Amino acid sequence: MSANTSRQPTGDSDLSSGPEQAAPPADGTPGAAEGATKAIDGSGRSAHRFWSVRRIPAALAALLSAAVVGFLLYDVVAVRAGRNAMRWRRRLAEELATRPLDNVWMIVGAAVAMALGLWLFLLAVTPGLRRLLPMQRPTGIPGTEDVRAGLDRRAAALVLRDRAVQVPGVQSAQVGVGRRKVKAHARAHFRDLEEVRADLDAELGEAVTSLGLARQPTLAVRVQRPKKG
Repeated sequence: MSANTSRQPTGDSDLSSGPEQAAPPADGTPGAAEGATKAIDGSGRSAHRFWSVRRIPAALAALLSAAVVGFLLYDVVAVRAGRNAMRWRRRLAEELATRPLDNVWMIVGAAVAMALGLWLFLLAVTPGLRRLLPMQRPTGIPGTEDVRAGLDRRAAALVLRDRAVQVPGVQSAQVGVGRRKVKAHARAHFRDLEEVRADLDAELGEAVTSLGLARQPTLAVRVQRPKKG
């Protein structure tokens, strides 16, 4: 997610920042990652990402499975009752028995079934809700042991952008917030670019820490002069 703002343009040179800098956590301890879905919050407890309910994929899979199984069960019961099997089931059994494995339609059907199965597997093992960043859990407050909070990435980008444009010399700023990295791109219409970048590093580093995220993202800042219109 990203946010941007702008003022009036002047100047034309640019400057990219040096190595990326990581904002220190609020409690002075590093927010180290534990796997793809874990982070350590300020209290030392693991902060998992929020899991998506995924109601639409679950409902579609359930309805499709129920329809196929119900239709097949009806035909099996009809055969057991002395009736002939439906034409589609006889045709399907014949095609499966006579077509070779290297037939184009067999390969296409197997590929589609594998793709659907892989999609459902990924939905089952991945958390989803990438727009929400887990926050540190409150400590020292009775009754808040199970409280979990998340910060929307777009809201975090807006907060950081507002802090960036407050730095003297910054004409406009664009901030993108990811789960592991914050990228800030600013345009400075006065002051030395190195000074502006140093002030942005300090200001945004403090702002990222104040967000209270369970995993502190690294910070990358780029400053350049605005292009002449």
